[in-house]
Amino acid sequence: MTRWGVVEKSRSEWRSPIVLVPKKDGATRFCIDFRKLNAVSKFDAYPMPRVDELLERLGQAEYLSTIDLTKGYWQIPLAPAAREKTAFATPFGLFQFVTMPFGLHGAAATFQRMMDEILEDHREYATAYIDDIVVFSRTWEDHLQQLEAVLRALQRAGLTANPKKCQFGNREVSYLGYTVGRGRLKPLLDKVQAIRDYPRPHTKRQVRQFLGLVGYYRRFINHFASLAAPLTDLTKKDRPQRVVWTPQGVRAFEALRECLMSGPVLRPPDFEKPFILQTDASEVGLGAVLAQEEEGTEYPVAYLSRKLFPREKNYAVIEKEALAVKWAIDSLRYFLTGNAFTLVTDHEPLKWMQTMKDNNARIMRWYLSLQPFRFEVKHRPGKDNENADCLSRLPGDEQPGGVGTLQRGEVCDGVEQPRHSSEADGAAAEPAISAAGPSGGGGTRHHAAPGRAGDDVGRATPGTARGGGIKGAGEARGRGAEPAGPADPTGQEPAAAGQEP
Repeated sequence: MTRWGVVEKSRSEWRSPIVLVPKKDGATRFCIDFRKLNAVSKFDAYPMPRVDELLERLGQAEYLSTIDLTKGYWQIPLAPAAREKTAFATPFGLFQFVTMPFGLHGAAATFQRMMDEILEDHREYATAYIDDIVVFSRTWEDHLQQLEAVLRALQRAGLTANPKKCQFGNREVSYLGYTVGRGRLKPLLDKVQAIRDYPRPHTKRQVRQFLGLVGYYRRFINHFASLAAPLTDLTKKDRPQRVVWTPQGVRAFEALRECLMSGPVLRPPDFEKPFILQTDASEVGLGAVLAQEEEGTEYPVAYLSRKLFPREKNYAVIEKEALAVKWAIDSLRYFLTGNAFTLVTDHEPLKWMQTMKDNNARIMRWYLSLQPFRFEVKHRPGKDNENADCLSRLPGDEQPGGVGTLQRGEVCDGVEQPRHSSEADGAAAEPAISAAGPSGGGGTRHHAAPGRAGDDVGRATPGTARGGGIKGAGEARGRGAEPAGPADPTGQEPAAAGQEP
């Protein structure tokens, strides 16, 4: 990292601790715990783009290209006065960042401000959500010209792209959790899949759990008591523990399940309102509900559920609960990045996850990966958290990866069948097509300046971005690959510190 110009030797009076994080390939990444620095830094209020508005702009595009920047945060230099505040101790001595590290809570806003400035003259055909850049056009000729213009703008700013993660000249691309192109907008994850795949209960206890889930939203369901009566009858003392389903019971179960998937229970997200994320874990799975509030009443925006993998079933209870938090935030990152939200859990020890020491390395590294998100943790007793609890005990698919959007909903009376924007058998995106782009470097700099304690950490000021320019093309891009880096700040191979995920 010293060889790359990312860190330098330091004599700072500041020092943040490091946490070693094992990677899947056996290598080690070290992360910086910036919680105390973030606590005394003002939050950068620069607005993040609204995902729904960005996607609406792409709807009619016939040709699209996505551009991924190589270690984007590391291409933004820190102002000299700010560097000392990022200092961290290693066996090799004290070091400080020269470029913007991952983990500063103003980093995302700084990056967004920089991209908005770079693309200001190209807004008709290009946009960016942090480091996810997309160019969209109606004709092939326009696309070639507009793509070149955007690449040259990035080149003038001194930014470098990663050709292996770019897609050029596609008819459809994956962007912000959706497949977009050809006038279509399809979520990569159906936000009601966890409910649609909810299996019919086999025991009285499972029936009670399902009634707890739908009962959480009973105020939105017309004639709830009448609809639920056949299921309530199944839980009576004189009924067998093993449920014997009647036609009336089956109809009631399916009607209530449909109610959860349609309005007025399920609603589209309103990006002008804060989000509430409810999570829970059981011995078999994870569950989460993304919600919002109107006049003191919560309503769901998305449901998530997945099974625990065999190794995860051996985790301690607090580790399973922390895993549910990380998994849910990762799955919903396009809704939550740059927005303050409330995390609701029924596991009281998680209230202290933002101040806990690194006694549990697994929980600590999960939390450090969530440092860029702004959230307040609130405890809610399990009896009041039945929606997320139920989803964790009867999970759906193992690996949800995004969130869909409600297209139309009816006032549910147990009869109407709602339509949603994502079908269970949706087609996959077409293979990506690769092309080439210009190379070069130099241009306008963008500094990130932590400043004094209590000042903004990660704010952009005029300056130049690092890097040698935009490098050509490559293969189809696949999100989720982790960038590599040296194992320690002396520049040895292979892991990373203060690194973006």
